[in-house]
Amino acid sequence: MDQVPGSPQGPQDAQSLPTCYRHPDRETGISCTRCERSICPECMISASVGFQCPECVRSGSGTGHSPTASQPRTVAGGTVTEDPRLITKILVGLNLAFFLVQLSVGSSFEERFELLGLAYVPGLGSVEGVAEGQWYRLVTAMFLHGSVMHIAFNMLSLWWIGGPLEAALGRARYIALYAISGLAGSALTYLLAEPNQPSLGASGAIFGLFGATAILMRRLNYDMRPVIALLVINLIFTFGWSNIAWEAHIGGLVGGVVIGYAMVHAPRGRRALIQYGVCTLVLVAVVVMTLIRTGQLT
Repeated sequence: MDQVPGSPQGPQDAQSLPTCYRHPDRETGISCTRCERSICPECMISASVGFQCPECVRSGSGTGHSPTASQPRTVAGGTVTEDPRLITKILVGLNLAFFLVQLSVGSSFEERFELLGLAYVPGLGSVEGVAEGQWYRLVTAMFLHGSVMHIAFNMLSLWWIGGPLEAALGRARYIALYAISGLAGSALTYLLAEPNQPSLGASGAIFGLFGATAILMRRLNYDMRPVIALLVINLIFTFGWSNIAWEAHIGGLVGGVVIGYAMVHAPRGRRALIQYGVCTLVLVAVVVMTLIRTGQLT
């Protein structure tokens, strides 16, 4: 059972850091370059120099341009939206919907869509697996869970980590990060795990969000000690408990770190090209791992 406890969001030095003017419960070390009000990652909007608060962006703050002259952007260059957690809400809803279907249909649903390399499945009466051309299992396994506790841990982690990260990256970049990190976890599991060992869960994608959050916090000069502590705790759970697909966790984490670095460190002039170029490279690695393993099993 995958467990991803806690969330690394938020600054960490309660005695010295101010709080966001829009979210008083969130401490931050970042301030608006125009009005100097403290802003958290959800409120900060990337500017030519530093970050600005939503009010300064909407008003123009005496820049001589209309508020709509330039589209407000997130830290990673994404579009600022009215509901910065919309994709996270949809992902949580999809995972819960799939879990309800699992409970209603029974084990046959899992057997058809869980991640499986190559094995005879008695319940289906046939040889099943990614090696049989069922590549969709790399994706569908990301939305299945083995128990109530399993999905509870994953969805709580997705909500705590995913919401602020979505606000900081923007929807398109956040979707790319989540999906590709999850695929990286599935591909590494397919490559390294026993072919008859089934695997399921959103932990690969969530570990990707965790890795990207660490990169973002480093970029914003937040105290990294809590992130490192959470990473160590998660790795202890990953390698210390049985029935955990450590390959999915490591694959997702590495994918999230690589993509997250590109998202927040790409130079402004070529930001989109570098960001989505790195996403494409990670996808290529996913395809290569899948082809290698398929060749070994067939």
